[in-house]
Parts: sequence; C-alpha cells; structure tokens
Amino acid sequence: SRRLFPKQFLPLVGAQPMLQATLERLAGLAPGPAVLVCNEDHRFIAAEQARVWGGAVDAILLEPVARNTAPAVALAALHAQATTGADPLLLVLAADHVIADIVAFHAAVAAAARQAERGRLVTFGIAPVAAETGYGYIRRGALLSREESVYEVAAFVEKPDADTARAYLETGDYYWNSGIFVFRASRFLAELGRYRPEILAACERAAAGRARDGDFVRVDAAAFAACPTDSIDYAVMEHTDAAAVVELHSPWNDVGSWAALWELADKDADGNACRGDVLRVDSSNNLLRSEHRLLATVGLRDTVVVETKDAVLVAPRDRIGGLKQLVAQLAAAARPEEEVNRQVYRPWGSYDTLDAGHRFQVKRILVEPGASLSTQMHHHRAEHWIVVAGTARVTLDGKETLLAENESIYIPIGTVHSLANPGKLPLEIIEVQTGAYLGEDDIVRFEDRYGRV
Repeated sequence: SRRLFPKQFLPLVGAQPMLQATLERLAGLAPGPAVLVCNEDHRFIAAEQARVWGGAVDAILLEPVARNTAPAVALAALHAQATTGADPLLLVLAADHVIADIVAFHAAVAAAARQAERGRLVTFGIAPVAAETGYGYIRRGALLSREESVYEVAAFVEKPDADTARAYLETGDYYWNSGIFVFRASRFLAELGRYRPEILAACERAAAGRARDGDFVRVDAAAFAACPTDSIDYAVMEHTDAAAVVELHSPWNDVGSWAALWELADKDADGNACRGDVLRVDSSNNLLRSEHRLLATVGLRDTVVVETKDAVLVAPRDRIGGLKQLVAQLAAAARPEEEVNRQVYRPWGSYDTLDAGHRFQVKRILVEPGASLSTQMHHHRAEHWIVVAGTARVTLDGKETLLAENESIYIPIGTVHSLANPGKLPLEIIEVQTGAYLGEDDIVRFEDRYGRV
C-alpha cells in the first residue's frame, strides 16, 4: 500500500479489494444505502470501487484532513440524520477487515441492532484464539443476553504484553477489540457531546457547510480541520455507561501486517503462500507475492517477498514490523514510492509510467468508456499519443479528431488539448512526453468534469 493507495483499496485477500469485500458483506442485511467516509485524496478510487460493487451508496463523505474515527463517524451520523429526516441505526465498519463467516457476522449485527434499539452503543468482540499482543482487548461485564452472547463492557484494555495476553486468554472474559459498532445516530452524538463536546461542535459546524459535488459530499474544510483528533473508543466507548459487546463467532483479522496476511492465505504443502508468477525450490513458510514479473526462490525460509512494478520488499516474517522505519526513510527522502504506486488512478481511469529518463517519459493510459481528461495545456512538454485499443476523441485548440487503433497524434507545447473515450470499450493509449520538465504539476486546466480546475 502507499499513502495515496492504501490497503483498503487492494485485493490482499481474495480477488476483491478490501473495500468491495466490506460492502459485499452488507448483502442480506437489508440496511439503508451505504455512506462511505474517506479522505479527499482517495475520493475517485472509492467512487470507482463503489461503482464496481454496484450496491446503493447514498454519499461519499470527504474528510479534508484525517481526524480519526470519532469525527468521521460523527459526520456520517449527522449526514444520516439530515438526509433521512429520521434517527437511523448505524452499522460502522472499517474497510480493511477480513470476516470469514458472513452468516455469523449477520447474526451478530442483528443481535447488536436489538441492543442498540434499547439505547446501547454496541461494539463487536472477537473470542481470542491466541495470546495476541497486536490487538486491544475488551473485558466483558454483566450478561445482557445469554442466547446472543451480549454483555456489558467492563473495560477497554490497551494492547498487552505477551504474559498479560496469555492471562486474558485463560480467563475467557476478554475479547479482541474489532472496531465494529452498531448504535443509533442520536445516541452516539449525544454521548460524543457529553464526553467530547468540542469534537461534536466542530463536526456540526463542518456538516452545516456541506455541499454535494457529484458523487461526493464536501464539508466545511476549515471547521473540520479545527476538530480534535480522537478514536471512537477513546472519545466515547471508554466513558459511556451504555457500552455493550456482542461476541462475533467468526475468524477475524484486520490484516495489519504482511505476517498477518501469511496467516490468512492459502498455502502449499511447504507452508508457502504464493500469489502471481512464483517458482520455489526447497523453500518453506514464506509469503511470496509477485505482481509484475517472475519471482523465484531457492532455499528460502520464513520470509516475506513482495514484488510490485516499482519496488521489492524482502524481510523475515518476524521482522516485518520494521516497515515503519522504511516508510519513514522513503518519506524523508521525498521518494515517490512512499506516496503512489507506479499505476496511478484518476477519475477517468489510470496511467502507468512505463519508462522515464532525461527529457522523456512514456506512459500507458487507460480511459474508461464515456470518460474524459480535462481540457488542459503544458508549458514545458509536448506529447505524442498512439491509440493501442479503442477510439479516442482528441481536441487540439478547438479542432476535434477521432483516432482509431494504430493511429497517432502530436500535441505541441502550449497547445490546449483534451482526450475523451466516446466508445463502449476502454481506451488504451501510449503517451510519449518530451520536454525540459515533465512533472504532473505542469498542467493548466481550463475545463474539467471532475471539478479539478
């Protein structure tokens, strides 16, 4: 994952991206339309994955800045109240969880909803199967429903050391904290106002300035930026006397590391979890993932190897926590690998930088049917477009031209131009850029259907 393409949008477990798998989990619950909350930088990726999912999405709420889960859910609750004119129950899901047993998940949601109807703020607890030190824990209190395994919350507990985690496991009174919630919108907002009134006030000011922008809902950026940062647990759940926990009887994982992904993945007889074009000889208990080329190992043990188009990671499975230091080094060096993948997604499709050197750059551009790039010009580069597949509608200084496969066109420096896909099939072109400066910020936009002018 990268800063502008985090793990929620990646197909880490199975064929679907994690966001789509989360949305699929709603099938059969008969909830209202989904509300997605995401950072503004991720809006087009979220919109495209929601479109591919195909279910009902009421809105994609955009956070101008990250402020953790309490403000994010407050925005969603205020939006739900305003758009429905009612006080709906909210099912709050992270987009990066793996829940293996969907039937058990639906049963837990139903049990939580019944408690939420009675005014409870319900969180989901996972019965621990190991003394895990990477999760927070919930200590259960008085029994509320034996049939549905619902308890009052006695305490939320920080991530423990190994000895403490083993003690938790032995008592049977502790759950892993999943970060999944069900509560009525008004009940959550009331408790947020009781314990963190400054967060609620900032979110109310931000929501008062919200405005529709196509698929998106924007809030008042300055008001939201002034909001304190806090999680639901710290802001509300650790303080309220209305917290309840329902046990989720399903294997669960928040896929917090490559080691966790190895635990989840299907493995061969030697314990290797492989994906992509992988060959191995005398290798065992590895996570081997290739996205772009052949990956081959000989005599490798207990190692994570991940190959992408622009980077390769090699690390012992038990040292994968050192990734944070690597990411910090990438950020300190202002390397593009920290921010984006080589394939970059845009509202009209995507592009992949195939090659680059002194005064040139080559890209493979995919434009979705009916989509178009902005009307724009460049001060420092010329471009040459070759159509590989589909049909391109190109406008140069007001003159329109249709290009079919194997046809090309030249765009001189300073020419106002646009590119559109008028067909029903994806448009694929190769773009060759030449010039003194080839940065993405050398774009002057005159018109853009996605509001980026």
